[in-house]
Amino acid sequence: MAVEGKSRHRELPNKEQSGSMDGHPRHRQRASTKGKSRSQHPETSQPRTKRSSYLSPDRVKAASALIIAAFVGVLHWGYISTLFENDRHFSHLSTLEREMAFRTEMGLYYSYFKSIVEAPSYFSGLHLIMNDNVTEYPSVINTLKRFNVYPEVILAGLFRIYIATMRAVGIETKICWTVNRGNDLSPVESCEGLGDPAYFYVTLIFILNGAMMSLFYIYGTYLSGSRLGGFMTVLCFFYNHGESTRVMWTPPLRESFSYPFLVLQMSLLTYILRTPTPGRRSLVVLCASNICFMLPWQFAQFVLLTQIASLFAIYLIGYLDSEKFLNILYTHMVSLGLCFILMFGNSMLLTSYYASSLVVICVIAMSREFLKLKMLPLISWILQVLLWILGTIALKALTSTILGVRDDAHIFNILKSKFTSYKDFDTLMYTCAPEFDFMENETPWRYLKTLILPLVTLVFLTICIRTFKDILASSRQNNSRAQHSESWEHSTNGELVYHALQLVAFAVLAILIMRLKLFLTPHMCVMVSLLCSRPLFGWISSRLNRQLFILIIVILMSIQGISNIQSQLNIKGEFSNIAQEELLEWIKFSTKPNAVFAGAMPTMASVKLSTGRPIVNHPHYEDAGLRARTKMVYSMYSRKSAKEVKKALMDMGVQYFILEDAWCTRRTK
Repeated sequence: MAVEGKSRHRELPNKEQSGSMDGHPRHRQRASTKGKSRSQHPETSQPRTKRSSYLSPDRVKAASALIIAAFVGVLHWGYISTLFENDRHFSHLSTLEREMAFRTEMGLYYSYFKSIVEAPSYFSGLHLIMNDNVTEYPSVINTLKRFNVYPEVILAGLFRIYIATMRAVGIETKICWTVNRGNDLSPVESCEGLGDPAYFYVTLIFILNGAMMSLFYIYGTYLSGSRLGGFMTVLCFFYNHGESTRVMWTPPLRESFSYPFLVLQMSLLTYILRTPTPGRRSLVVLCASNICFMLPWQFAQFVLLTQIASLFAIYLIGYLDSEKFLNILYTHMVSLGLCFILMFGNSMLLTSYYASSLVVICVIAMSREFLKLKMLPLISWILQVLLWILGTIALKALTSTILGVRDDAHIFNILKSKFTSYKDFDTLMYTCAPEFDFMENETPWRYLKTLILPLVTLVFLTICIRTFKDILASSRQNNSRAQHSESWEHSTNGELVYHALQLVAFAVLAILIMRLKLFLTPHMCVMVSLLCSRPLFGWISSRLNRQLFILIIVILMSIQGISNIQSQLNIKGEFSNIAQEELLEWIKFSTKPNAVFAGAMPTMASVKLSTGRPIVNHPHYEDAGLRARTKMVYSMYSRKSAKEVKKALMDMGVQYFILEDAWCTRRTK
């Protein structure tokens, strides 16, 4: 029987280098070490020339902003690394324990990294995961098409390059200790350093998310026009860290790889919206960031759908001219097409609401002159929105029918189950997990205590009032519709209206699905930076008054914010799951390498990762065939007869079923 792993409270375990157990924490002794030397760069005596050009105010400001951005990036990298180590005691775990710590879909994704790393060569490992008959036995699948595992492919390549380079120059990449775990448990080997695959894997994830914080500082600085705005963004993120990210608890999840590129993408989009005539290079970088955001995460298309909808709204009311809007739409189409190619023709991309919405909005934008009927602007906006909604739904249904795709049908059912009494096996599998439930009632209260909610409300209302005044002033004009349109196309406030609408979209997503707070809370942090924007809050007359205003806000935020940081740092735990460890060891030594297993989805991911045995179901639930297969496997816990269940499992080729009685005895929603 397998039981779930957990991070339990750490009580100074009896784990040490020797065999004695005296109540002290694990002590580790290096198996082998090599000295490291550092060489200093010689100082050059060549005198500087053109000092004035190098020390211009703009260069100094840019350099200082980059230095601060780098500092907060390193700070966040260290912070999430510390939280992860405190929670798991990861540095003291054996290889098997580290793999068990990657539960559910995390273990499934990491298994492909492990497969490429342990393969004879990089390309043989790549061929192995592209012709995989272990994940959904007996079917052979291309995991690059079915799953979003490009991060693992890239990290595995970097790991192999790193190991080969370090071996060539003779540098040690990891240090190993023998760890006595006490409590009559056998000693294990624990390795630390980038030469350990799991260590390398999580370290690069944390570095990427450290760079994300640097982007947040630059993003907030550019949006608000003040370095103080960037500081406010970073400070709010740290003060609301538990509501902003899960990377410190679940590094291998797709959002850990994907979300940093959304921050980059939205920063670039802000620049494009603010710049009257953005160059082609900006659109190319936007396309690249779109690809980097979509490839690692299947949910990215829904976020980009909300972005396109927000841009469509500011286009309708005149804050975005048609040429720039079409260029952005074309960029999204190109990035979607490239993702479709890179994922070997994954049909879910073409049949998504995002793809259908792009096509419909593009047609509306190109037909603007034709749609300019003699009617009130409000009626015209409503008609175009209705045309977009109905056209998107119709095109989505048409493409899904033509291509025969039903893989994303469960998404509509999940939303349907939240507002009606509808339920089926798939919706219950999702909604019984807290992260897919509605937003917790405590979340707004947490936002309130750090002041981020009232501050964002103030910024949001200020933008809404200014926008409403602009619309009223424009509606009073007696100019022709062409003149009316021209007066709006070159407005400088379009990016602010976009951010306000995007905030609303993220709020709706977070309320419906708690997991999606990771979009709402960071965007709220970015919106707080606008408190330092002169165009929005120019009514605070002098610069001293503005700085005093921000200082008071920071002091009030810090009362709860510092407490939140201390609470996170006080979390102490150590991963332990002896029952599952014994199960996996039994499977490795007591079953044949081709023995086929079935069971609960989280356990199957661990079986595949740590034993390499074929499995018939797994936690990646986005395929219609896999959902049907999982329902058959879970019939073991139904009221069907044992004979009927056994026949269904044997028809799938199952030889071993891992029965977890917790699924029968637990009483949760």
